Amino acid sequence: MTILELVQMLAEPLDVAVLLTDVDLERPGPTILYANPAFTRMSGYAASQVLGGSPRMLQRAGTSREATRMVARSLRMDGRFRGVLLNYRQSGEAYLCEIDVRAILDRAGRPEAFIAFEREVVRRRGRPSQDAAARYRPLTQTSLNCATPLSAETALFA
Repeated sequence: MTILELVQMLAEPLDVAVLLTDVDLERPGPTILYANPAFTRMSGYAASQVLGGSPRMLQRAGTSREATRMVARSLRMDGRFRGVLLNYRQSGEAYLCEIDVRAILDRAGRPEAFIAFEREVVRRRGRPSQDAAARYRPLTQTSLNCATPLSAETALFA
């Protein structure tokens, strides 16, 4: 079973948006290899419209360039990014998207793909409690917390 097949099997029924991309972080990449139905509902794009494209298609003038640079930097350095970006639906409507991206590692420990778990959030009123993530709350109660790093071996044999 390939990583694409495994992710597709696991992500299809989820209410959390899931994207699988290759590891090429240079423009115009990364390339989207898979998008689950929750992603298509959230973004308004059909899977056929995003496959082969880049997640950058969700970003427009209102998206922070510093935040998008931080995504690439974090993925290169740590193989992980967690944060909130201003994205845009196909209709042009802006939405805040909490994103948790992780590298899927091959047997040698090298990134083989990136998997992103995404959900729409809204900004909380008042002061955040301890961390910046507390500034946002999900529109639904779906959790994005994944405690362990993913590898092809643990994903296939867990």
